[in-house]
Amino acid sequence: VQLQASGGGLVQAGGSLRLSCAASRRTFSSYTVAWFRQAPGKEREFVAARSWRAGTTQYAESVQGRFFISTDNAENTMYLQINSLKPDDTAVYYCAARTWATVVPGPGSYEYWGQGTLVTVSS
Repeated sequence: VQLQASGGGLVQAGGSLRLSCAASRRTFSSYTVAWFRQAPGKEREFVAARSWRAGTTQYAESVQGRFFISTDNAENTMYLQINSLKPDDTAVYYCAARTWATVVPGPGSYEYWGQGTLVTVSS
């Protein structure tokens, strides 16, 4: 499975963006899919994940209520709607997928990764 993330950019604090992740083949109804982010000088951290097979969606506490993960299975595309952006949300955002149905927050558990898209939030 190949993943390609897009949609990042420069936005003012309080603004919104929608990130996209396109898959090379049918993925999002069969795999667990997730978004991670990595800020400069920090480790990659979990943002959100969804498993259609398990019927679960999970968000990191820091983005709960502001970020929303969704999928368009017909288009093999996953989205991350990010609202009320803060400067601390500045990071490279990555989409990822794993063949197991369970949602887990550890990046090491995901087998497939997109190349990342940069989100910069100005204050």
